[in-house]
Amino acid sequence: MSTPPTRAFVLGAGLGTRLRSLTETRPKPLVPLYHKPLITFAFDHLTASGVESFIVNTHHCPVAYERLLGAAGGSAVYCGRSVTLRHEPILLDTGGGIKNIEGLVAGSDSFIVYNGDVLADFPLTPLIEAHQAGGHIATLALRSSGGPLQIQCNRSTGMVTDIRGALGGHTDPAFLFSGISILSPEIFARIPDGGPVSIIPVYLDILRSGGGIGAVVIDEGLWIDLGTRNAYMDAHHLLASGSSRPSHTEPGWPSPVHSSAQVHRDARLEGTVAIGPGTVVGTGAVIKDSIIWENAHIESGARLERCIVREGCTVEGSHCDEDL
Repeated sequence: MSTPPTRAFVLGAGLGTRLRSLTETRPKPLVPLYHKPLITFAFDHLTASGVESFIVNTHHCPVAYERLLGAAGGSAVYCGRSVTLRHEPILLDTGGGIKNIEGLVAGSDSFIVYNGDVLADFPLTPLIEAHQAGGHIATLALRSSGGPLQIQCNRSTGMVTDIRGALGGHTDPAFLFSGISILSPEIFARIPDGGPVSIIPVYLDILRSGGGIGAVVIDEGLWIDLGTRNAYMDAHHLLASGSSRPSHTEPGWPSPVHSSAQVHRDARLEGTVAIGPGTVVGTGAVIKDSIIWENAHIESGARLERCIVREGCTVEGSHCDEDL
């Protein structure tokens, strides 16, 4: 039986096209949820499951990662765990990104791959145990609902039987891929060199050749794809309600107003509101169901409803359902 994985590859290089214009100035995994960058939830989740070091691929706005993590020479530390940034001048897709870190995970141990733009808080132990017991090249964490059901799996055997209907003829139920998986080092020999590669054709080739891809369905806990503006807003509403909260966050999180923000005593905050660090909200301003990132300035008398204000922006007047 293989040892539990202690390294994780967190996918951070995507363009975040579904969340534009919010992702014009930062990668989607750095978008804040109540002042906490999304990717740090992945770090916390993985750390609680025994991961001791991270690799993050970058492409769009790579300097933002360096600022967040205090990286020097492509290396940083997060809560005592090492973080290695691997830049991709050309976006390599998931398969190519995995191939690109081969030299960083050399050895016989498996490693976790974690999509940096999902918010997840479900137990990873069933995934780790399934991979150890199965001995497969890949083991995927699946869910029964919450998004597109594109992975067919025989739950009695714990084996993937089809992906996106590409192999045809299978009657097994379909599941959502959570964006979290465990790979064995044999995967590198399956991924071609030299450029962008999707991991899906690689998995399909494994299945066609008679190889096994394992899977485990984990429906408990939290899982949200923050790929769209509505999903991003809804996540704040959910977290504010207290019905779901990642279990590895610090006490007192989430706080609607960051401790370094300045909100005038005559300003009104209504509904679900997040006021980021260094932001100033002027007298008479009304902020309703809106998210304001760091170092913004909301002028006196401004009115915002269902808006998202990016870092450093100055806002005056009335706005509704806008990204500013």
